[in-house]
Amino acid sequence: MSVSRSVIKKVLAVETPEGDGALVRRSIGSMGLKNLTPFLMLDHFHVSKGARLEGFNGCVRAKGSFTPKCPFIRKALQILVAFSFGSICQNNSKWSIPTAYPDGLNGPVKVKVISGSSHGVESPVRPLGGCWFFHVIFDKKSTIFQDIRLYRAHESLYAHFDLQRIFIASSWTSFLYILKGSLTIGSETLPHQSFNTLVFSNSANETGVSISAAEDKTEVILVAGEPLDQTVFQYGPFVMTNREEIQKTLIDYQTGRNGFEKAHTWKSKIAHE
Repeated sequence: MSVSRSVIKKVLAVETPEGDGALVRRSIGSMGLKNLTPFLMLDHFHVSKGARLEGFNGCVRAKGSFTPKCPFIRKALQILVAFSFGSICQNNSKWSIPTAYPDGLNGPVKVKVISGSSHGVESPVRPLGGCWFFHVIFDKKSTIFQDIRLYRAHESLYAHFDLQRIFIASSWTSFLYILKGSLTIGSETLPHQSFNTLVFSNSANETGVSISAAEDKTEVILVAGEPLDQTVFQYGPFVMTNREEIQKTLIDYQTGRNGFEKAHTWKSKIAHE
């Protein structure tokens, strides 16, 4: 039987100026939702033409790089996820985002399966210690139930994308962000509005989440991930397991070594367009 998760926390992402001409709505990583393991940050940003949004693309001793002026990326979501050491994501070198149609091709809703599985459609991305990520688009008012009984793939079957399902729903963190429109969760009667992040419960008997669009053209991002069972220290874009590692990483960045050799001189070709 399908049992929906419920909303246990709600955080409005308030639009805030950042960088040069950018507007950012941050929910995860804000004072209202500082910790939601394994998720460290969720930004919904809008960059005007020729504007500059300063920040790092990556973390955990990744090569430092600043986001350049963006002539074509105007609106986007950025999510920062903490992975345990040894965790990876696998995907094909060439792939496109598959789409699920819960009520058929002519139905009122479609799900872009960026990572994970939805209504019989699976993404080529294999999240090992990562997360499931769905973009749900309601053309009309309707309801879907997204299963969050997660799986891990058997190691010998990666190449063929066959799955050995291990249901671990009760231990995974899940949340939803409303890009536009409004909706209700489960048996709720009062709708949640745009730009809210909804954190869900994770009781053992809850197998997924029931989402009902309260108006046409509602769009949401639904994400689920395995909690990180280790201490996390974060300073800006840098994420490590203790304070000493953070301090060492900051020194490496400042001195341009151990992966940060080009951090202060690298410039994207986009910045010159």
